[in-house]
Amino acid sequence: MTIAILQKAINGFSDVLNQVSDDKWNVPTKCDGWDVYGLMGHVVGGGLMSNAVVRGATRDEAIALFSTPPAASSPAEVRAAYAASVADQVAAFSEPGALERLCQHPAGDMPADRLLGFRIGDYALHSWDLGASQGIDVKIDNDVLEHIWAMLSPLAPMLGQIGVFGEGPSGSVADTADLQTRVLDLSGRRP
Repeated sequence: MTIAILQKAINGFSDVLNQVSDDKWNVPTKCDGWDVYGLMGHVVGGGLMSNAVVRGATRDEAIALFSTPPAASSPAEVRAAYAASVADQVAAFSEPGALERLCQHPAGDMPADRLLGFRIGDYALHSWDLGASQGIDVKIDNDVLEHIWAMLSPLAPMLGQIGVFGEGPSGSVADTADLQTRVLDLSGRRP
C-alpha cells in the first residue's frame, strides 16, 4: 500500500508540474529562496539521493548526490531528470526487501520505510508549494494526506525546531478543518 501512496504523491506533483509553463520557472515558490528551478533541484536531488541510499549508498555518497543534483539548463531537461528520478524511485523502493533495509541517510541512519514516508511528504507538500506559487489550486490525494498526518502529527511540538517545516504548526487551525489544511499548517505552510 505504501508504494501505491508514493505513486499517488508523485502523480500529484507531476500533475502540478505539468501545469507550470516554461516561462514561469523563474517565479519564486512558497519555499523561501527557491524559484521553480531551485525547488526542482531539491526534488530531483532528494529523489536521486533516496534511490541511492535505499540501494546501499553510504552517507557521504548520499550527501554528494543531494548537494549536486544534475545540472539542467532548460525546463525540458529538468522535467526529463525529474521523470527519470521518480520512475527510479518507485523501482528502488519496490525492490524485494527494500523497505526492510537500514539506509545511511544524511540526517542519520533510518529504516527505508521511514525514508519512503519522507519522500511521500516531500512530493505532496512541494506540489502545494509549487502550485500555490503559480496560482494552481492543488488538491492533495486524501490517502497521501492521511499518511503524512500519521507520520508528522506525533512530531507537532518539534516541527518548528527542525528547520525544514518553517515555524511548524500555527496552533490556529481547528481540529475540524479539512485534512489538507491541517497537514499544510502542521508542515509550516499557511494556505
